Parts: sequence; C-alpha cells; structure tokens
Amino acid sequence: MPHRNAPLTETGRLRLARCVVVDGWPLRRAAERFRVSPTTAQRWADRYRDHGEAGLADRSSRPHHSPRRTPTRTERRIIKVRVLRRWGPARIAHLLGLVPSTVHRVLTRYRLARLSHLDRATGRVIRRYERDKPGELIHVDIKKLGNIPDGGGHKTLGRQAGRRKRPRLGYSYIHTAVDDHSRLAYSEILADEKKETATAIWTRAHAYFTGVGITVERVLTDNGSCYKSHAWRDTLTAAGITHKRTRPYRPQTNGKVERLNRTLLEEWAYARPYRSEQERRNAFPDWLHTYNHHRGHTALAGKPPASRVPNLTRQYT
Repeated sequence: MPHRNAPLTETGRLRLARCVVVDGWPLRRAAERFRVSPTTAQRWADRYRDHGEAGLADRSSRPHHSPRRTPTRTERRIIKVRVLRRWGPARIAHLLGLVPSTVHRVLTRYRLARLSHLDRATGRVIRRYERDKPGELIHVDIKKLGNIPDGGGHKTLGRQAGRRKRPRLGYSYIHTAVDDHSRLAYSEILADEKKETATAIWTRAHAYFTGVGITVERVLTDNGSCYKSHAWRDTLTAAGITHKRTRPYRPQTNGKVERLNRTLLEEWAYARPYRSEQERRNAFPDWLHTYNHHRGHTALAGKPPASRVPNLTRQYT
C-alpha cells in the first residue's frame, strides 16, 4: 500500500515508466506530466528497465543494515527484567546502564503490554469488561479522606505552617456507587463507614438509580466489614439484588469505582487549595453533576455517563 503522501500509485508509476522507456519521453517532460521530480521519474524508469512491472511495487524502507541497533543480548536482558520485575523503562535503564528511550523502544518493538494494563501481582494482562446495559452491575466503595482545618491546610498555608496549625479533625468517608455500563455515579460524603451508614446510603443510591430508569441486578463490593454485615445482606436481598464481593487484596476487580475515586481526588478533593472542609464539601455536588452530565469519559468515546442513560433528566417519568 503506497504512503498516503505518495504522488504515484503503482498504476501511475507504470504509466510514467512506459512514457520514458517505451515512448521515449524526456525525463523532465514525463516528470512534469505526472507532477513529480525528474529524480523520481528516473528511479521508476530505471526499476522498470531492470525488473519490469514487478520493480514498481512498494519496497520496505527499512535499511539493510542497522549497525547502531541495540544488540540482541541487551534486548533479551531488557525483556527479562520487565517480565520478572515488572519495571518501567526508567528503572530498567538505570539498572542496565541504558537510556530510557532505548528501553521504551525495545519494549514497544516486542509489543509488551503497558504496566498499567498488567496485574502487578501475577503479571497477566488485566481482562477488561463492560456490562451490556445499565443496572447489570453496580460497583460500590468507600474512600477515606482527611478533613481540612478552618483556614486551610498545608496546601494553603505551606507545609510547616499547615502542620503546626493542623489539629486532629478526623476523616470524611465518601460512599460511591457507579454503574458498570454507563459509569453513572451516586456519591455522598458521610461521617463514618459503619454498616448502618453504608446500608442507608445504598438505599438512597438504589432509589436514585431506580428514578432514572435503571433496574439494579447485582452489586459488587470489597470485603469491608460493613459489606459483610447482615444489615447489608438483608437490604439487598429484600430488593432482589445479588451481592458479589471481590477476592481479598484484589481491588482491581472493583476497578471502575476505584478509578472514580482517583478521579474525584484529582479533580475535586485536591484540585485547588480549599480554606475549610465545608468549602470542599460545598464544591462536591457541582463536581458530581459535571462528572455525570458533562465530563467526557474515555471509555465512552469521550461522552459523559448521561449519554448512556436516556432518562437521567427524568423527563419521561
């Protein structure tokens, strides 16, 4: 297949070559006729004389010899370190006395998966999935977050002043439920992670999903004590919802809500220096609305979760 900027296809090359070789056109005239340089016209005419039509086919631009290519023995060492230790290019380069760009080029040449696509414990490529419709699976999790003192913490006052001023203010607990298919999220900031609190927030989340036309079938959580309680089990059972738990020490199984936790830390919790905990909490509802209705999601082809929930605005109720 010719390069997208190539002025001639194989058919065009054949016509040019025949004009020069068979019909006796001068190189400059043939070059003007086919809008190429005389050097290009000479190359295709010579190939046609030497090899016929077969000589006009595309050839690889790869050089016959690459004297500065990384030795095979070094490439094998790079791959061995990557497979055994699961390190990135910078660490491998430091260990082997190379530059990171060389290591990255070797890893790319052998099509080794990115570290972000691997399970660090086993080295296997993470199998990603997505449910076919909203409600088939809801991911639920709790994120613990330190409270901000009045006047601001170290991000506002500087590290030393922030530490001197900082009393023991405790923590906030962000309870979040995310739909697997649409990535629609329901979240609240609460004072603890007790079973009564977790059960109450799920009741409100379930009502929210039901209100926008999503029928919840399964809920996936980690192995936190609140999710192993009888209160949690009975609440789901009464609603006809199946409860699934992740394997111990495998948070990636609940990866969609874990990724949302990281997003809310980057784009809300630590996005700017807040002057108080209440100021940060006041900004949360607007951020969550933006996430659900306006923020593009890479897994949804740049569209927000609202694009996959037709009744999110409840205009059909």
